[in-house]
Amino acid sequence: MIEFKRSSNCSNCNECNKRSELFSVLDREQLEYINHDRFEVSYKSGEMMFKQGSASTHILMLTSGLAKLYLEGHNGRNLILKLIKPVQMFGGPGTFLDQRNYYSAAALENSTVCFVNMNNFRQTLRSNPDFAEKFIETINRNSIFTFGRFVDLTQKQMPGRVADALLYLSNDIFEATSFKMSLTRQDLADMTSLSKESFIRILKDFKEEGIIKIAGDAIEIVKLEALQKISQVG
Repeated sequence: MIEFKRSSNCSNCNECNKRSELFSVLDREQLEYINHDRFEVSYKSGEMMFKQGSASTHILMLTSGLAKLYLEGHNGRNLILKLIKPVQMFGGPGTFLDQRNYYSAAALENSTVCFVNMNNFRQTLRSNPDFAEKFIETINRNSIFTFGRFVDLTQKQMPGRVADALLYLSNDIFEATSFKMSLTRQDLADMTSLSKESFIRILKDFKEEGIIKIAGDAIEIVKLEALQKISQVG
């Protein structure tokens, strides 16, 4: 069951120990305004945070856990756009257009999310040019990342896409060459626009070639340069 709360870690935006860098340019009064009507939601692993096509009324900040943003395609196939880790902002692009979500979000681990009232967020953008600029920078970085993902998915062969996924997890998400994943094999396949069977086959090839080691949910990248070469060659 989803739990609504004001946590001991985040009683208000001024005293929050998990505040996004985006809010660093706000003064105390503006943070209090952002804090007004803010609430937190706790999600268990696997629970949906919002669904593609639903109403978008808040800006979200992941304060703990791990989440995935994904497009729901045809015939039950999904495409994971990005993984979200603390402390990152997310919310659909439709929030500022038609108040609809154009992708879905779900928890990959037990997670907590701050929901910031959209009207309060908009007013703060209008009143603080530095905040507005930082927000635009964040949106632009996300767009550039997505553009790169689409180029890789449409122009690389299957081994290159699997290599990209492993490097993304290693470099950006877990920041280590050895990590235990909360993603399923289907999640990993959805990151690469491959079938689950194709992803598992290529992962097995990498293991047999000594590029990675696999033990249950744990993966270790043994030959980083080899994996990087596969990613580059595509």
